[in-house]
Amino acid sequence: MDDDDHGRGNVGSPTDDDQRRGLDRRQMLKTTAGSAAGLSIAGCLETAGSIVGDDEVEPVTIGVLAPDPGSDSTGRSIVQGAQIAVNELNDDGGILGRDVEMVVGDTNSSPLEARRQYQRLVLEEGADVTVGISTTEALVPLMEDIAEQETIHLTAGSATTTASQNVADDYEKYKYHFRVGPVNGTNLAQAQIDFLTDKSDDLGWDSVAVLAEDYAWTDGLWAFYQSQFPETDIDVEMWERYPPATDDFSDIYTEIEESGADAAFISTAHTGTAALQDWRPEEREFEFGGIHVPMQLPSYYEATNGACEYAAGYASATATAQITSKTQGFAKKYQNENGGTSPVYTGYIAFDAIKVFADAAERGETLESEQLVTPLEETSFEGTTGNIEFHGQNDEHPHDVIYGEDKVHPVYFQWQENDAGEGEQTVIWPEQHAAEGDEYETPDWL
Repeated sequence: MDDDDHGRGNVGSPTDDDQRRGLDRRQMLKTTAGSAAGLSIAGCLETAGSIVGDDEVEPVTIGVLAPDPGSDSTGRSIVQGAQIAVNELNDDGGILGRDVEMVVGDTNSSPLEARRQYQRLVLEEGADVTVGISTTEALVPLMEDIAEQETIHLTAGSATTTASQNVADDYEKYKYHFRVGPVNGTNLAQAQIDFLTDKSDDLGWDSVAVLAEDYAWTDGLWAFYQSQFPETDIDVEMWERYPPATDDFSDIYTEIEESGADAAFISTAHTGTAALQDWRPEEREFEFGGIHVPMQLPSYYEATNGACEYAAGYASATATAQITSKTQGFAKKYQNENGGTSPVYTGYIAFDAIKVFADAAERGETLESEQLVTPLEETSFEGTTGNIEFHGQNDEHPHDVIYGEDKVHPVYFQWQENDAGEGEQTVIWPEQHAAEGDEYETPDWL
């Protein structure tokens, strides 16, 4: 995708030099109502300040960037997960003795609108930190704004390695960016290889057809797969990077069947539902798994009328996995506060991101972004998705969360139908996160 498509042009940001550098923004009016382009969130603090001792101080402001939180599950989970973190912080005394408030920018899934909303949150709302951004298309151009405003941003959603490459190439300029999750694209690919290496015998997948939708976010995955699959004992019978507009997989699936591959191993976000609808209902002669973003939605089984049954997928966390001592507690609180619905991966990560920021601020005794870089780099924090630590300045992926068995490690689940006829995300890998007796099930027509 071309840079122009990412919205690198004029975004209508302020032209006054002091405003553009974000100077004196703490004196600007703060409001949780937002502008006409923003989103009003019930439950955010409405006070203009709080009293600490004899001095009136402004609250700590968390700017949250989310795509279409009124209708999009990833955006909604970012906002709702962040709100739980803010509420918990306020119940526990805030950050550095200050109340915490949340202001939301609806990016409308648009790179251009993401930049507009970022500018609004930082320059008008006086955000001390921003959290969110779930897509590569929005994050890549936003890196320039983050660098310009010199304000800490904690990504909760995008896996592109472009962000950490920017930090590596020009640390002083881009050091304000940290990725709390998910693990970056290279680590995502490594997790897939680790899963197949560990589980291929149990799955019976001696051979696979590797599929990926041809979007920018799969660039790193595709290159990693091509370099690493030859090092495994799994035969790749077919490679297919299919066009973004694909909505009919019939010909691709016929080719997989003719290749003799045991499974389709897919990387998909935008085209995932069409890929499933042409597999399970048609009872194709191969199994199905991989990175499938829509399949992470807890209500996906019902939404697809069971088309995802037997499909295996990756997730940063699920409501059924005890990844850390905090995972299920957060999931239950999220369900209690949101009508029984469970979070998708961005909800866990946004919650963790705000808690990580608060932890760094308390350890560093500061809210100033320049001074917070080092405490964030020294983070070792138990979150809902694992033990969160960041790669250092001289590592391959500076300021990305570290992937590993005792760090942040995704799980693999399979959609299975229980005795009540309901779909469940049954964790099947790693073993320590799977419930006793939970195993992969071969599709009943194979």
